[in-house]
Amino acid sequence: MSPRTNDGEPEHTPPVSARPAAVTGEPGSGTPVTDPGQPAPTSAPAPEEASGTERASEAVPGAATAPETRPKADADAGADADAEVVVSSDAGADADAAAEAAAAAEVVLGAGVDERVAAVRRAGAAGRRWRAAQLTACAAMLAVALTAGAIALGAAHDGRNMPVATAAAVSPGLLAGGDLDASITALQAHLRVQPRDFGGWATLGLAYVEQARTKGDPSRYPQAEQALERSLTLRPDNDQALAGRAALAAARHDFAGALKLADRVLKQNPYNERALCSRVDALVELGRYDDAEAAVQIADQRRPGVPVFTRYAYVHELRGDVATARRVLERALAASTSPGDIAYVAAQLGQLAWNQGDYATALTHYARALAADENYLPALEGRARAQAASGQQAEALKGLELIVARYPLPGPLVELGELYEARGGAGDRAKAEEQYALVDAWTAIARANGVNADLDTALAAADHGDRATALRAARDDWSRRHTVHTADALAWALHVNGKDAEALPYARQATATGYRNAAFLYHRGVIEKAAGHPADARAHLAAALKLNPGFSPLGARQARAALKALEADK
Repeated sequence: MSPRTNDGEPEHTPPVSARPAAVTGEPGSGTPVTDPGQPAPTSAPAPEEASGTERASEAVPGAATAPETRPKADADAGADADAEVVVSSDAGADADAAAEAAAAAEVVLGAGVDERVAAVRRAGAAGRRWRAAQLTACAAMLAVALTAGAIALGAAHDGRNMPVATAAAVSPGLLAGGDLDASITALQAHLRVQPRDFGGWATLGLAYVEQARTKGDPSRYPQAEQALERSLTLRPDNDQALAGRAALAAARHDFAGALKLADRVLKQNPYNERALCSRVDALVELGRYDDAEAAVQIADQRRPGVPVFTRYAYVHELRGDVATARRVLERALAASTSPGDIAYVAAQLGQLAWNQGDYATALTHYARALAADENYLPALEGRARAQAASGQQAEALKGLELIVARYPLPGPLVELGELYEARGGAGDRAKAEEQYALVDAWTAIARANGVNADLDTALAAADHGDRATALRAARDDWSRRHTVHTADALAWALHVNGKDAEALPYARQATATGYRNAAFLYHRGVIEKAAGHPADARAHLAAALKLNPGFSPLGARQARAALKALEADK
């Protein structure tokens, strides 16, 4: 998956006064566009048409609504049974059984994220001791245990004692502006009291998707799926839950499924912000860039705001239009009011600057993001990457070591491993191999929780794992979608397997849109050198180093060596 897709951004709309003024050809117009047969709303539309008590519940998002057609006793019994699975192990259950289940969950989850980190590390250790097949089996069993424990326990507050709200309704907007764990706790408490609240279940499902995204915890996805299905059981075809399912599908890298679900939602409610954004994400991740550009323009016309602006910027960046992407992100940052939005948009600006080799600006943006949220993972990772490229190796290593101690995700694990290799001190090679083994453990756990991890596997295994596995994963990903990222991964996997003639067309396709990515240019140059095109190889290797001379701790060094050899052969 591309690094800029926002799988689980909380759904919200900033106040009109916070939105930038319209600029021709850029987002922010806010002019409603109606589909044939769809009336234009005079104000932001409600998620669904309702009346009476249903419309009143929409006025306070998350308020409970009791259908009149189901006997109360039966409704409560069914709701409690479902709520028990997703929210809590003690609601409506025998006290001893609940205590036993909670104790078992505590054994599995321990201190929340910290225990999940330990679990990934145990799986990584298994991978170093045994063969890859045994690693996969170990990680899969571990993932099942993590998921079952998380569902049984429900809250899993990362070891903190969270205050529990009573029956207060919880707005989806709360997820954008405050502590996500506290918001989930409040939602769970609310749903214990109001288990028939279909909107509350949908919001909880979306919160789990967001939690999985921000904490790198795939075990949250089955919880999200159950919460969203519960919402749809209570109110079939409610667009909030269907939009949540689209976001969940995208988070699991099922982009074709996400597109179908988003289209289904938009037929019901053309102004559903989350569905509009999920549709853009799906089209981008399927490599349908022309369609994505049209979709983001429609999204901007219908629901202008930070979520749409960031997607608008990324679509332009993929086209090589960095100036427009930067300008739109700066406007999005100016429109951001919540810490979550500020951290997200500032980190996107940091990534954009880093891609262009402007490390000082990148570090400034990452500092802004971390001032809003000191634990925001993309900003922490981006800061370490920019520090490494700036020659601040000790600071970068320390930062990445802290990140992977809590969030052992493929990106920072590979980055840390390569920094160890680049340093080349005593024991550094062994330390690097430990990080690469953890990537295998994480991807196995992700797959066990319904995530398609082929792209992550291909990228990591091509340089730091089994090359045949890398090629197989890259081919599988390419069979589903044709993005620049998948084209680059397939080209590189073919190269490391000695298939340079087959790799070259994919390397060219990866750079065909104008997307300014030094790693893509480096891969293309190395493949052209191996395929017997020295002039093209020199041009693309030089372009990679000019664009971002510190794009990779190992790749940049290898690019310089390859370019030097080509210059010597002229």
